[in-house]
Amino acid sequence: MKRIYLDNNATTQVRPEVLDAMLPFFREQFGNPSSVHWAGRAVAGAVEKGREQVAKLLNCSPAEVVFVSCGSEGDNFAIKGTVEALRDKGNHIITTKVEHPAVLNTCQALEKQGCRITYLGVDADGMIDLKELEAAITDQTILISVMWGNNETGTLFPIEEIGAIARKYKVRFHTDAVQAVGKVPVDVQKANVDLLVLSGHKIGAPKGVGAIYIRRGTKMTPLLHGGHQERNRRAGTHNVAGIVGLGVACDLAGAQLEECAAKMKRLRDKLEQGIREQVPEIKVNGHPTLRLPNTLNVSFAYIEGESLLLNLDMKGIAASSGSACTSGSLEPSHVMGAMCVDVLLAHSSTRFSLGPETTEEDIDFVLQELPAIIERLRQMSPLYNRQGKPLTCDECRVIRSV
Repeated sequence: MKRIYLDNNATTQVRPEVLDAMLPFFREQFGNPSSVHWAGRAVAGAVEKGREQVAKLLNCSPAEVVFVSCGSEGDNFAIKGTVEALRDKGNHIITTKVEHPAVLNTCQALEKQGCRITYLGVDADGMIDLKELEAAITDQTILISVMWGNNETGTLFPIEEIGAIARKYKVRFHTDAVQAVGKVPVDVQKANVDLLVLSGHKIGAPKGVGAIYIRRGTKMTPLLHGGHQERNRRAGTHNVAGIVGLGVACDLAGAQLEECAAKMKRLRDKLEQGIREQVPEIKVNGHPTLRLPNTLNVSFAYIEGESLLLNLDMKGIAASSGSACTSGSLEPSHVMGAMCVDVLLAHSSTRFSLGPETTEEDIDFVLQELPAIIERLRQMSPLYNRQGKPLTCDECRVIRSV
C-alpha cells in the first residue's frame, strides 16, 4: 500500500544527514560532556558545535542557547521561569486563546497559583488584534507569550510588531516558534523576542531534544535543579546525540529554507486548489495569506474528522485533526472554537501538513482519493443524506442533540 505522510506538524522524519552525524555518539563517542577526562572532552566540543549551529539559525550568540528535551519543556521554562524571576515586578501574563497546550496549560496552572492571565481572542482568520494586545498591558504585566505560527491552521502572527510593543512597554516577550523554525525565516534580533522555543523533531532532528533562546541579561529561574549544566540554567545530563542531530538539522534548515518553503507552498496550494475544485461545501481555516507554507486546514461539512482520518489512513494517507498533543480528545479544537468556526465544521477540521519529502505524486494521490472518501462519508451521514439534499445547519444541530 502506498504511504503518504502529511502530518509533519506533528513530527518529521529524521534527515539522513542528521542520523549519520548522530550515530558515533551512541558508541564510539559515548562520554558525558560534564566529565573532565578524555571521554568527556571528546563530546563536550560536539555539544558546543550544536549550540553554535542553533545560534546561527536564530541569529543569536551561542551563549544565549539552552538545550531542553522538547518544545513543551521550553515553553514551561520560558513562562514559569519568568514568573519566578519577576515575582517582585508583577504577575500578569498576556497570551492568546489559540496557543499550543504547552503554553495554555502552563498559564492555566499559574492562574491557580495567583497569576492573572489575559487570553486574547482571534478573528475568523485566527489573527489577533494588536490594539487589543497593547490595551491589555498593565504595570503588572511581566510577559507576553504569542506563538510564531499556529500548529493547527498555520496562521502566522505579527511577531515583529508584537516585539516592538513589548519593547515599548518594557515587557518580556516569549514566542513558541516550534512550527515556524525551518519553514519561515526566524531572526530573534529582528523580531525583538526575549525567549524563543524550538523543537528538534519538527525540523528533521530526533524526538527528545529542543532549545530555548534566552536573550542575554534575561533573568530566569530554572525549572530543573541538580547539576551545573547549561550554565546552571537547566540541570540534567546532555542528550549529546540529540544535540548533535539538532545542530545538523538547523544547518540544513538554514541552507535549504527558501527552496524548501517554496516547494511546500506550491504543493500546499495545489492541494488546496484541488480540494476546492473537487469537493463542495468546505471551509479553509486560517489566514488566507499569512500562513505557514506547509499547512492546510480544511473543514468538510456533514462529516466527522475522525472518520475521515480513518478512511484516509486505510488508503495510506496520514493526516491530523489538529495538534498531536490533543489527539484522542472528543472535544472540538480550541483553535477552531476561538475562531468561532461552527461546531459542525470544527468537528470535521483536518490538517494536512507537508514536509521536505512531500512530492507532486503524493498530492496527486490525495486528490485522487479524497473526493470519493468525502462523498462516501457524506452519503452515510444522517446530517447530509435526506432526499439527496444537504441538511441546514439548524437541522444538523437538532439531529446531533438527539
